[in-house]
Amino acid sequence: MSQYDFTVNGKPVSVEAPPGMALLWVLRDKLGITGPKYGCGINVCKACTCLMDGQAVNPCAIPVASMQGKSITTIEGLAQGDKLHPVQQAWLDKDVAQCGFCQPGQIMAAVALLKRTPSPTDADIDAIENVCRCGTYGRIREAIKSAAAAMR
Repeated sequence: MSQYDFTVNGKPVSVEAPPGMALLWVLRDKLGITGPKYGCGINVCKACTCLMDGQAVNPCAIPVASMQGKSITTIEGLAQGDKLHPVQQAWLDKDVAQCGFCQPGQIMAAVALLKRTPSPTDADIDAIENVCRCGTYGRIREAIKSAAAAMR
């Protein structure tokens, strides 16, 4: 086992793990961060989406060995104290969640989209590949547009 030092939700962490261990398991099993969900384990469903150095990534497909010195943000690190991120607030306002399983990944993908595209089109939003088995894509689109307006 090796030691890896990186930042999670603004706090430095040091983790001992096998180099090939998926970051998702490090977050969930070693650090107790359960927002990123395990869905497929092969970078398809995107239920585990987080931000790595500000970019949307899927920790189920990232070995912990590649995290040295990097910064990861999960849904748990998105709010500022008691103030929700505008995307989180829009999710509540638009009543997006049904079962809720995919929502942390959906929200993180939306945050990444709005960082690079402050006024997304329907096509921009549709390009998010996160799977929602409940099919709340219409409400997801509304929430992203609402958050985009609030952030401008």
